[in-house]
Amino acid sequence: MADIHVEEFYKDSAIALVQLYSAFPRRINLFVEDIAGPDEPDEFGLHSKRHMACFGALLWLSEEGLLRYVDTIRQEALDQAVLTRDAFIRLSAPAPQALINETGIPTEGATDGLPLSVQEDLSTHIHLIRSALRSGNSARITHIMQATFFRDHTDH
Repeated sequence: MADIHVEEFYKDSAIALVQLYSAFPRRINLFVEDIAGPDEPDEFGLHSKRHMACFGALLWLSEEGLLRYVDTIRQEALDQAVLTRDAFIRLSAPAPQALINETGIPTEGATDGLPLSVQEDLSTHIHLIRSALRSGNSARITHIMQATFFRDHTDH
């Protein structure tokens, strides 16, 4: 079982990537509170460990080349964030059938009769991430995010 902070990292990263993908190619402000929930700074103005972990996850996504941003808004948001080309390609790419089967997300058979373009959309990494987030299952979110992060985007 993963440490709770690692599970939160995967969930925060998933939410951020879904927000950016949904707005692509527009630049948006990514607010930590929209991802990790409300936070009340302490009497010294310092944010909680949970808030700072989410902010750190957003910075990590940038350092790893998955998103770009113009500036930070204190420790509360990334200003004018957008997915990188590599992240967009990775999220839009079809996931391996084995991953789709492992996740338990119904696509096989459930997509019969749907247009091919819809079937292809339902097999993408971004669709799997959205489905995992809707499920609320931390293990599923972790599994999908690991597969998305560690996937070589040149494999199809």
